[in-house]
Amino acid sequence: MTDTYLVEPDVEFIKDVKALGGGDVKKCFQCATCAVVCPISPDTKPFPRKEMIAASWGLKDRLVKDSDIWLCHQCGDCSDKCPRGAKPGDVLSALRSYAVAAYAKPKFLADWVNDPKKLPILFAIPVVIFLVIGLLTGQLNFSPEPGAIVQAKFFSVILVQIIFPLLALLLTVSLVLSLKDYLNDIHADAVLYGRTKKKELDYKELGQALVRVLPIILKQDKFSECSENSDRDTPHLMVLYSFIGLAIVTGIFFVVLDVFRIPGPYSQLNPVKWLANVSGVTLLIGSGLMIKNRLSKKDDQVSMYKDWYLLGLVFGVGLTGMLTEMTRLAGTACPTYFFYFLHLMFVFVLFMSLPYSKLAHIAYRTVVMAYNEYSGRK
Repeated sequence: MTDTYLVEPDVEFIKDVKALGGGDVKKCFQCATCAVVCPISPDTKPFPRKEMIAASWGLKDRLVKDSDIWLCHQCGDCSDKCPRGAKPGDVLSALRSYAVAAYAKPKFLADWVNDPKKLPILFAIPVVIFLVIGLLTGQLNFSPEPGAIVQAKFFSVILVQIIFPLLALLLTVSLVLSLKDYLNDIHADAVLYGRTKKKELDYKELGQALVRVLPIILKQDKFSECSENSDRDTPHLMVLYSFIGLAIVTGIFFVVLDVFRIPGPYSQLNPVKWLANVSGVTLLIGSGLMIKNRLSKKDDQVSMYKDWYLLGLVFGVGLTGMLTEMTRLAGTACPTYFFYFLHLMFVFVLFMSLPYSKLAHIAYRTVVMAYNEYSGRK
């Protein structure tokens, strides 16, 4: 006898999905074209058809812990081929944003990050923190000594090393707790529906699976399989590797300053400076191309505040960093210190947004790809 499943639609959830960019979900009539044309959809239980069914029915509990929404790279193939214009790619994007907010800790920060009215508050937070701590510790110097322009004379490296490590620690704890809950939920779901025979999650094996999928992530193999929006491939790769390059530079200079006590500024011939400059230019160009590409998408891709928020922050980090470097080389102290302060604010807000914005896909998608490798799903 067939089991009975009681469907309890959540009307408010459907409204939330529409508000996050999935406004055409009700146009879907379940032809399965989206699942057929998607080049990266798995052979077993392919997406996004089942997600479109669940979203139109308002099955929030099922979709929030659905790992397949993170396998989608929103290339637009499904939306372009949809005969009804239901835009499955945008629906999955909306579901990802909802899932991030659902697992966020604390949740109010996710609400703030996704609310345009809270943007001034998000930028006011680092301004107040930097000014208050700087004045209390005496590390904030608004009257730099004449001579060579050194950012540390305006805004002490010690102050930066107090705030950002603390921020990184808090965000890491927040993201780890969110990912742990999410991972436990998708594993429990996989056990329930027989997608894995491993009752207990083995973190050692999961770590080994992560190592195996990292090359796929770094080469963007799945992203490159998409066809309709292939122009997004190169800019996305540029931004990814520019962040990796800048992270390496930050780590090296942290050691140089703290361990070897070698103060800046450093020669432009320094190989680490070369990496920093190349990464900065790449970040600026890559994010600029991503903005240009999104502006050119009129019908096949919906652009919401969550999209522009992240692109604006990434472009702002690259632009203020480049202006800081250029004005320092030009010997103009005041503009340099002004742009340096703006740069720190953009970096702070970008870091603070990591567990709560669209940027969280870096962590969630990586976890899901590792779990699929761990569970044997191809």
